[in-house]
This record gives sequence, C-alpha cells and structure tokens, in this order.
Amino acid sequence: MTGTTLIDGIGLLYTGDPEREEIPDAALVIDDGQVAWTGPASRAPDADERVDAGGRAVIPGFVDSHAHLVFAGDRTAEFQARMSGEPYTGGGIRTTVAATRGAGDAELATRAFGLVNEMLAQGTTTVEIKSGYGLSVEDERRCLEIATVLTDETTFLGAHVVPSDMDADAYVRLVAGEMLEACAPYAKWVDVFCERGAFDGDQTREILTAGVKAGLGARVHANQLTEGPGVRIACEIGAASADHCTHLTPADVDALASSGTVATLLPGAEFSTRSPYPDARRLLDAGATVALATDCNPGSSFTSSMAFCVALAVREMRMTPLEAIRAATYGGARALRRTDVGWLRRGARADLVILDAPSYVHLAYRPGVPLVHQVFHGGLLLEEDIQNPPSDVVL
Repeated sequence: MTGTTLIDGIGLLYTGDPEREEIPDAALVIDDGQVAWTGPASRAPDADERVDAGGRAVIPGFVDSHAHLVFAGDRTAEFQARMSGEPYTGGGIRTTVAATRGAGDAELATRAFGLVNEMLAQGTTTVEIKSGYGLSVEDERRCLEIATVLTDETTFLGAHVVPSDMDADAYVRLVAGEMLEACAPYAKWVDVFCERGAFDGDQTREILTAGVKAGLGARVHANQLTEGPGVRIACEIGAASADHCTHLTPADVDALASSGTVATLLPGAEFSTRSPYPDARRLLDAGATVALATDCNPGSSFTSSMAFCVALAVREMRMTPLEAIRAATYGGARALRRTDVGWLRRGARADLVILDAPSYVHLAYRPGVPLVHQVFHGGLLLEEDIQNPPSDVVL
C-alpha cells in the first residue's frame, strides 16, 4: 500500500493511549507507516486507500518484551516429566545449551525466524530476543548476531546459568569481561537470572553494572522460583523491567510501585511448570506498571502466543480484560522503554491487529481461538504473505 490508508468500520478501537483508550465506531488513518489520525468513523478524513474492518475490533500489535528464540534442540521429555509430577528447577537450560552449541548458524536462524513468523501471525509486532543458550563467548555472540536480524530489541543473557564445566566466580568474570565485550555490539540490553542455583545478588550487581557501563540497558530475571534480591536490585539500578515477579515480599511490591521498573509477568511459565501464578492484582493495586510477555523458550514456556498469555492473566492472575490487553501492548512497550509502539496514537508506528471479534475481551473470552484477522506492521499489511514477510520487517 502507498499513500494514506483509512481503516474504518472499526467496531471498537483500543488505542492504548491513556488519554482516550477506547473509541467505539471508530476509524484510523495510516500515513508513511505511522498513525496519522484516530477518532469516530463519522469524522474520518479522506485517504488514498480504504480498508473496511467490518465491525471488528482493532488493537495495537502485541509487544512481547521477554522471549528466548535463538536455540536448538527439544525438551519434550522434560515437559512430560513435569506433567508426571517432577518439580521444575531450571536445570534443563544446560540441555538446550549443549544443543545450541552444536547447531550451525543456519539451523539457529531458521528456528528463530519460524518463531517470529508464528508471533507475527498471532499479532505480535515487537519482540525482544535474548541470548543465554550459548554460555561461551563465541556462542553468545553468534546467537545475538542472529537475533539482530529479527528484532531491534536484543538482550545479552550470558548470565543465564553457570556452565557445568566452570567455576561460578570465574564465569561471572568472563560474562562481565570478555563475553560482554564481544556481545555488546549486538545487544541493546543486559540481563541476569538472579535466582538460587543461578546468580546471587552480588554476582547480579557485578554483571549488570558492567553491562550498563558498556552502554546497555538493564533487565533482570527476578524472583521466579523463590523470594530473593532480584526485584530490589532491578529497582535500585533503574532496570527497565523485573521479569517473572512470582514470589514477592511487601518490600518488593513497594519498590516496583515507587520506581520506573516494570513488573513483567510471564504466565506461560507458570502454566508450563505447574507453579503458582504471580499476583498481578496485588501489583496493580499498589500502582506498579505491569507488562505481559510469553517467555517463549524450549523448556519452561514454549508458547509464542500473547493472546494465550492474556487469557491466562485474566483467568489465573485476577486481571481484567482491559488490564491484560494494556499489559500486553502498552505495558510491554514501557518494559522496553519504547514510545513508538504499544499504542495507536498520532505519530506511533502503525503496528495494529484487526481481530475477528467485536472486542479485545474475546481474547480471554474465547481462549485458544485464532482471532487475528489482519496484521499491519509499520503500516504494511502482512496478512496476505505472513509466512514470508518482506526482508526489511524487523520486529
């Protein structure tokens, strides 16, 4: 499409803009890949092209701010064992590390590209991709180099777990030194899995401080399996997000509510590990900013569906449908410190989804049903060729 595009016949437009979050009987104009106008259909300006939404709802493209898409191998046996009663410990990460190290770049890129396609087809137009399955200087670097082809939001997660053949202190020095130096040119963010059995508070601070000094923004895997220092460290250093936030003390909740750090909740992980869900209601009532993300990874949350996570958040985490859709779009953008995505206000990138439903509430009301009718990315309609998106599409 060239020129301006008018999308009218919108039954309900969810803009994500706090100033006017919902507009019934709406229209939207796209110009040069950006949102140029939103408002009542009766007042819509003329445009070069017209798309009739046919009474369907329109929402911003989902912003998935936590995903692990560059990996090789399969952990079906681990999942089956958990469903048979074995507890989740996070130890299976090393299984994926071994497979990833043994895979060629083409194999890793093909798998990651396939997952990005899945996400696009389900309405995700922005995704963050972490490393973390290489755990060597060269393997972390090449995983991030692959990720940069697929997204602008790349995260160095050399501090995922300590490799089985290394001393923990020596590995922390490697991550904060030579590995960071090799990976920083391909990363926007640095992340640490701050958890018992992974990295403690002091190690987390050391790695994050080195990453920030190298020019990267900070994110933290925090408080997934147990209460711990991860959330408070994230807030203290001004991290963009603390992710998981499953086991929180009152002090953790207060820290999130009084800081600019977003609490990113990953209900797919709890679903897949049969673990307690985060208490989103507690965070929202305290005034914290909440995001939802898939945590797409081969071990603990092998889903690429943000709609599924929205349904889980409503059913299991006591979020309203409005709070959940807000967290999956605007909240995700806040977790990436982005103002150009996650909402449909004038000047934002024209990333939007036309749902085959009259309201976004159907994402939770009809879980598991493919409700995406059309996807626009940067003003470009992708629905017709979703399996082979243009080469310049970067999520």
